[in-house]
This record gives sequence, C-alpha cells and structure tokens, in this order.
Amino acid sequence: MTTTPKTKPKATEERLEEIRESARREAPPPPPDIAVNIATGALKPSQTGYYGLPLLKPPTWTWEVPLYFFLGGISGMAACIAFAALVFGAPTNLIRFALWMGLIGASICPALLIADLGRPLRFLNMLRVFKWRSAMSMGSWILVGFSGCVFVSVVGIELVARGYSYTIVIVGLWLAQGAAALTGLLLASYTGVLLGATANPVWNQNRKLLPAHFLTSGLGGAVGILELAGFLIPATQILGFVTSGIETGIEILLTVRKGVADKPLHHGVSGRTLRVAGMLEGPAALVIRAIWHAEPWGRYAAASCFLLGALMSRYAWIWAGRESSHDATTLFALERGKKA
Repeated sequence: MTTTPKTKPKATEERLEEIRESARREAPPPPPDIAVNIATGALKPSQTGYYGLPLLKPPTWTWEVPLYFFLGGISGMAACIAFAALVFGAPTNLIRFALWMGLIGASICPALLIADLGRPLRFLNMLRVFKWRSAMSMGSWILVGFSGCVFVSVVGIELVARGYSYTIVIVGLWLAQGAAALTGLLLASYTGVLLGATANPVWNQNRKLLPAHFLTSGLGGAVGILELAGFLIPATQILGFVTSGIETGIEILLTVRKGVADKPLHHGVSGRTLRVAGMLEGPAALVIRAIWHAEPWGRYAAASCFLLGALMSRYAWIWAGRESSHDATTLFALERGKKA
C-alpha cells in the first residue's frame, strides 16, 4: 500500500505575502470623486483611509450618553458625600438627601443607556461577560453594582430615620454605604477612562486628564444640587471652592496646551462649548462664590453655574471626539511619533 507524501506547508511569511499581493491585485479602485480629489491635491490619500473610507469611525452615541456621563458622575459622588457625612456624624437629613440623589440617578442612567442602545436586551447582553480590561464592560458592572448598593443604603437610612436602630440595620447601612461610595467613585471616573481608552486622537491624548476632570465635575455637580436644595453648610461651601478651583486649573491647562490632537478643543462648536463650560465650572463659579459667599443667592448662582458648565462639558467632549475622528492626518502623525 502506497501513501501519498505530504507536501511541506509554506512558511508563514510567504503565505502572508501571497495574501497581501492577492489583496493588492483584487482591491477595487477608489470612487471617481475621491480619485479626482487625490489627483488634484484637494484631498490627501491619508485623509481618505483605505478604499476612500474614513480611517476612524466617528462616535455614534446619541444625546443620551453625555447626559448619562453627567448624571452618573453626580450620582456616584453623591454616594461618596453621603458616606463622608455618615463618618463625620452629619445630620441624617443630609445623608438621606444625598443617598436619594444617588438612587434617582442610578435609576435614570440605565434608561439612558438602553435608549442609546435601542433595546433592553442589548444592555443585558453586556452583562453576560466580565472583562476587567474593557472599560465598557467594567462600566456596565459598576453601574449595576452601584445601583444595588445605593438602593440598600436608602432602605437602611429610611429604617434608621423611622427609629429602627437595630444592630443589623446599622451594620448593614455602614457596609452598604461604604460599597456605594466605592462603586460611586468608580462610576464618576470610569467614563473618562472609557473615552481615553480609544484610538480617537483628542480623547486618547487627554486620557490622563479626563478621569480627573469628570470626577471633579461630578463632585461639584453633587455639591451644587445639595446647595440648591438648601444645604448651605460650611462643608458644601468648602467643596464648592475646591471643585471650582480645580476646574479653573483644568481650564487654564486646556487653554495653554496646543497639542497636535487638541484642535477640536479650541476651534469649532466643540471648542466654543468647552470654553464656555470651563468658564462656568471654573472662574465664574469661583468668583461668584468668593465675592458673595455670605449671601444665599450667591451660593445658588455659583452652584447653578457649575451644574450648567458640567453638563455642557460632557457634550463638548463628545463633539470634540466626533470632529477628531475625521482627522486622519493627526492620527498618522501620532502613530509616527510613537514609532520614532
């Protein structure tokens, strides 16, 4: 019985080169309008991507996602404020209000995500896996964990407020609020990590700034709502000064920094919106709070400025990302800089 000798497989590199050559031969020509623009110099090849397609896909998030970023930051930091108030023995009404802020925000956030995704099943599918290296996967689980912890915290504080001060209730309240504060801290900052962990030039180049910016903005927003609700106490005043001061520094940093990918932060609709947002969150709120700190209406005005600026900044960063995704030249320049 004779056997057919086995042919020796080609080397991997040879096979890959054959695939590349075959792709080059079979690649369709660019569309006529793009070919004409390239020939006349009106459009560079690097700006068209492959086969005339954009190199980066622009963000397709709807208006619900920036609002989710805004409310998620406020909800998460409200839980942190509630836990700090519990630790330092603040009045129960302050703790209750902050926890209810967190719970209401945690109830709205999933609805905003589902509205953007289109179907509830898509949100549930995101919970089928747990990828700790994926900011989106971690964000879904953080939101679910925070919602559960803040719900238990609200139940606990309501029982305590009604006189059910049993040991198991007190211990459960402390544990739930501690967990809510931890997951709330992650909820307020992970959205900045989510933007930075992309190939989008303007987001990627500001990946170290975005989490801190969103965290501070969420804290200032939570403080602003507390002040508008009548909690004009020294603690909210101090936090208001701190957050407005940090946002002023961030505004100065973004103004003076002129990186290769920062054009959308200085020009166009995104640039103008971000400048106004930065002024409202930072210098405007800080000056109003400093001059009229003794007047209730001054604190209300400062809180309102900060909240409006925080909301605008979320939309400005999304718009900047959309503008940056069309700038393939910047992406190529950044890649060449990494390889140099």
